[in-house]
Amino acid sequence: MELRQLEYFVAVAEERNFTRAAERVHISQSGVSAQIRQLERELGAELFDRSARTATLTVAGKAALQHARAALAAADALGQAVDEVSDLIRGRLTVGMVIGCTITPLFDALAAFHRAHPGVELSLLEDNSDRLVEGVRAGALDLALIGAATATPDGLEALTIISERLVAAVPSGHPLGERQAISLRDLGAYPIVCMPPGTGLRTVFDRACAAQDLHPAIALQASAADAIADLAVRGLGVAVLSESMAAHHRDRLTALPLDDVETPALLALVWKSAHGPAVREFLRYGRRAFAGPSPADHARREASS
Repeated sequence: MELRQLEYFVAVAEERNFTRAAERVHISQSGVSAQIRQLERELGAELFDRSARTATLTVAGKAALQHARAALAAADALGQAVDEVSDLIRGRLTVGMVIGCTITPLFDALAAFHRAHPGVELSLLEDNSDRLVEGVRAGALDLALIGAATATPDGLEALTIISERLVAAVPSGHPLGERQAISLRDLGAYPIVCMPPGTGLRTVFDRACAAQDLHPAIALQASAADAIADLAVRGLGVAVLSESMAAHHRDRLTALPLDDVETPALLALVWKSAHGPAVREFLRYGRRAFAGPSPADHARREASS
């Protein structure tokens, strides 16, 4: 009895079709059928009823399925344990990143991880923060760099990278430009340019407005801080940004602290509590990369905060 036979058996049982099972395990249908027949001979019983169009488990097949799955899981655990003690990590690591974000320490961490573990296939996907969080929860992503309004999303672990207050940014000559600080109510007379829903910065702004029963006019939305700044410079609205975002445009915009928005916008790495060695190893490189100069210094387009 071989592990590959058990793998094919489980695939057919779950797909209920030899053709689909063959596609799943990437061999020919005849190859799957031959291996299942050999397994049945070794066990002395038929595992599938082949009389119908779908492959259904026999009584013996149902009894064998749970044990086959357990054997495959044990084999995977064995390989992972050996890899960990031999400092060898294989497989795939899927990292999510909020749209429009260019945080160079994240790229430094990815590069260092790749150099140390070339056997791991890396994938980097962009999306808004809400969908990234759901992707991590669902297991579609191993970890993600998100913008958030709370330190740790429910059900996940997090490493906070940036914690900054919101500011309003206006161009030269704007009526608010002479003020030292403003409140959310002061923005009521002006159109707003900000991040779209689903981003951490927008969540902080919306919650702060809702707490005061304010309904500012959101004139324009963009996922990149540079785009928001460009729109504000052209007089199309007051930009709502984080402190570091606005700092990159200090030559064109004046940043005004929002005195009544106390909740900071956060940039954080998030992952599930139960994770494999690849995630654990990447977090080690991530902590090291983000422990250098302030990530805010590297944030050219933090569309996530």
